[in-house]
Amino acid sequence: MTRRIDIVEVGPRDGLQNDPGNLSTSQKLEFISRLEDCGARRMESGSFVSPKAVPKMADSGDVFRSLDRSRPTRHIALALNEKGVRRAIDAKADEINFVLVAGETFGKRNQGMSPSESADMLAQCAPLVHDAAIPLTATISVAFGDPFDGEVDPAVVANLAARAQRAGVGELALGDTIGVATPWQVRSLIERVLIEAPDVFLRMHFHDTRGAALANVAAAIDAGVDVIDASCGGIGGCPFAPAATGNVATEDVVYMLERGGYETGLDLGKLIETAKWLETVLGHPVSSSLSRAGGFPA
Repeated sequence: MTRRIDIVEVGPRDGLQNDPGNLSTSQKLEFISRLEDCGARRMESGSFVSPKAVPKMADSGDVFRSLDRSRPTRHIALALNEKGVRRAIDAKADEINFVLVAGETFGKRNQGMSPSESADMLAQCAPLVHDAAIPLTATISVAFGDPFDGEVDPAVVANLAARAQRAGVGELALGDTIGVATPWQVRSLIERVLIEAPDVFLRMHFHDTRGAALANVAAAIDAGVDVIDASCGGIGGCPFAPAATGNVATEDVVYMLERGGYETGLDLGKLIETAKWLETVLGHPVSSSLSRAGGFPA
């Protein structure tokens, strides 16, 4: 039986939030529709954060209100605090992804919180999400390294995972926000987190800043992870991390997995077409390898 690996498409949120191009609300909705045509069924479609801090996500409310809800897609809203959670609930998000932070300095700059304070905020917000009957997930950002403080103690990440499990988080992503992870570090951290939070499903979120993202995806899958975040075209980055570059490209991940015998449910050809369309609306080339090379020759 073929093993299924589910891809969470993060292009409309993490992909666009730090891109130099500016898409209108209608272009964002077209991007989402194109991704749905590719087979995407879980998607970060916006974030409810300060518009001053992340201006490219200021229209997320309009995006959520204009989504085609007849399509079988779970639209995820990202939030960092109670205000963002309440806005996501009001926008009728299908899923809310709360951000925890593993690095002290990055946490202060990104969301004004230490790691422990971000976990406290999750505990405060979780009942609101549960009462609204919306699935709650979480991402631990800079889980593999902080751009200001350097190495992150795996014990901090494991403690955050345990606190997320106690808050009723059903799925937890380990985020390599600045693209510093290695496959060996990925395996080690997954093992450590599963000891502290054995009842939480794991998802992985890799950036390709240093060219190791696909290797890290492979390491995570070998370690038993079945859900991977990826961004069409490899666009993305964090406004609060110096020299941050894009997420691992969805089409590159799909190509690697399908060549390895895994099933993703995504149409590689349409993903490549969407990546090329992105280049026209963003006004610059995208970084994915498949958008340049294409799939395996027929």
